[in-house]
Amino acid sequence: MKRPLKHLHKRTTDKHDFFDALFDDLVVFILSKLSSTASSPSQFINILSTCKRLNRLGLHRMVLSKAGPKVFSIKAKNWSEHVHRFFKLCVNAGNLNACYTLGMIRFYCLKNRASGLSLMAKAAMKSHAQALYSLAVIQFNGSGGTKRDKDLRAGVALCARASLLGHIDALRELGHCLQDGYGVKQNVSEGRRLLVKANALELAFVIRAVTSASPSRSLSTSPLLTCRAVDYTVCPLLSDYGYNVTVPVVQPVNWFMREWFETGPGRVEMVAGLRLCAHIGCGRPETRAHEFRRCSVCGKVNYCSRGCQALDWKLRHKMECSPEEVVVQDNDGGADGGGVELGNDDVV
Repeated sequence: MKRPLKHLHKRTTDKHDFFDALFDDLVVFILSKLSSTASSPSQFINILSTCKRLNRLGLHRMVLSKAGPKVFSIKAKNWSEHVHRFFKLCVNAGNLNACYTLGMIRFYCLKNRASGLSLMAKAAMKSHAQALYSLAVIQFNGSGGTKRDKDLRAGVALCARASLLGHIDALRELGHCLQDGYGVKQNVSEGRRLLVKANALELAFVIRAVTSASPSRSLSTSPLLTCRAVDYTVCPLLSDYGYNVTVPVVQPVNWFMREWFETGPGRVEMVAGLRLCAHIGCGRPETRAHEFRRCSVCGKVNYCSRGCQALDWKLRHKMECSPEEVVVQDNDGGADGGGVELGNDDVV
């Protein structure tokens, strides 16, 4: 007798996409975290290109407002109208990093001075330290205008505010201003104290970074902190304390400007006689002829600020500078101190 056939019931498995079941608010929250911690622009863009829903929610106001500074580390060769539009979306969302970065690009690269200043001022009013310092440099040099547009007191005030927010370059610049009596009543002892404080903050920052990266490793055995040596690839100010560390990471917008004017569309202006700040980590160009001051010894390099001069002196120029028979002087002098040349003063 034959065994009865089993009727195989067809299994119905409903494929369920758990991502579609997530609420939009939760997805926006997750994307906000991802945008704030993205290590590069491509990392964030790849998320947006995954699907239509992520693309739509990735452009949410909250997500764009939380985007970290590395999301805006675009290269000059990749600049396009689409990138510009993305920056404007972030600015409209209230992202301070986007305001500062786009402000710098518009002011120096696209020559839209008024719009660039407005964006940097918007970030500065929200206590963005880098924007405050950049506005100070513009005030010191009268960038975008004439020599008479310099406002040294405003530059000192902006540096003071940025230094209170922990901006080391602003603190260093303020120390030089006090030491030289540039835009403020001269106070050599207070200026030297601020320069020492800037060195101490730099040292504390690096030690904190080293210990957090390898807490079990002592400072004496760390490869990032070694004995002093003659090597200009190390951090300049920390050599004052007998330590050598790798050069600090340059801000993305500063690299963008250097690439723009060295190999990008802005190189035409450099050929026309305008100059870049010689400090590798700056990238600021002149907005008029003889805006920056030259080294008073060799006359071969130009700096937008005393802070950049001090950093580049210890980083590189100390080993390259040699006096010429005739000291080159810019014709950008005046009673306001704008023509005071930058000497190779050693920073404490």
